Amino acid sequence: MRIGELAERAGVSVRALRYYEEQGLLTSARSTSGQRHYSEDAVERVLFLQRMYTAGLSSRTITELLPCVESPSEETSDAALERMAEERDRLTDHIAELVRTRDSLDALMAINRAHRETLRTA
Repeated sequence: MRIGELAERAGVSVRALRYYEEQGLLTSARSTSGQRHYSEDAVERVLFLQRMYTAGLSSRTITELLPCVESPSEETSDAALERMAEERDRLTDHIAELVRTRDSLDALMAINRAHRETLRTA
């Protein structure tokens, strides 16, 4: 199938498919005129990539996880699980930092409200 059909069937943009190819996450065959052609299983591959991106994984991390998909074994499964746990820990740390940042902003807003109140009563 051609790139437009794959994009439609997978619910992504043509630009996303080109990006996936640039990152080595998706492959296509080229016609003599240079048009991309994809196999039928490319739809499932793109849907898989979308699930990985939705989970907050980067292209680099997805590339590290692909052996589990392409050559499933206990070893690759364990490695993928470990890598995903690392990403989860990274996200947890990031969330904690965001909460601290939000709390700091809340404190500044409280100071501003108190200051505004003094302006009203002055």
